[in-house]
Amino acid sequence: MPPAPAPATKPATKPATSTATKRPPAADRVYMHVKQAVLDRRYEGGTLLTEGELAEAVGVSRTPVREALLKLEVEGLIKLYPKKGALVLAVSAQETADVVETRLLVEEFAVRRAVPAPERLVVRLQELLAEQKEQAAAGDLAALAVSDRCFHAEIVRNAGNEILARLYDQMRDRQLRMGVAVMHAQPDRVAKNIAEHEEMLAAIRDGDGERAAQCVRQHLSWVKILVRGDDR
Repeated sequence: MPPAPAPATKPATKPATSTATKRPPAADRVYMHVKQAVLDRRYEGGTLLTEGELAEAVGVSRTPVREALLKLEVEGLIKLYPKKGALVLAVSAQETADVVETRLLVEEFAVRRAVPAPERLVVRLQELLAEQKEQAAAGDLAALAVSDRCFHAEIVRNAGNEILARLYDQMRDRQLRMGVAVMHAQPDRVAKNIAEHEEMLAAIRDGDGERAAQCVRQHLSWVKILVRGDDR
């Protein structure tokens, strides 16, 4: 009698992997929605946001909305009023002046330290300038503010001082809000900003640290003038 055939063995199966991207937690989605809208001025200073409106906009319940708003209040972007909502805080003239003074201290030091500049820094600054020109042509001021801020941050990071780099990063949100606000209020600043970045890059490429620092002072001086209510 022929031997019975061996029982068939099932091939090993791998655990199914989902190709869908896991969504961030609800509170994180609310946080990013509100923060981005504040930074690009879809929610301007003085706007009152309600939990119900935000819950509907993001598609979540009110509980994660409260969690997100508490975090945004700690960051100084909003002020919570019980049973009323969250007020988007405007950027004050004093806050703007404080940011400009801090930027001057950090960026003048950093741009001097950037000279002589490594080739990778020059190439990266050239890429960011090209992005700014494309964004300006498209009228995308929110994206332009990000590229503008990245241009300066690259120089600061290249200085090699991690404490200063972290201090500079803490001003990111304030810089973006101010940048978008100014470009909306003073459209001619867009072309001037790009031209001043080109001058700064030329000084860095030429190895002239003092001229580069002078470009930084000139570039930031217009903010002080606008804070006083004048125009340049």
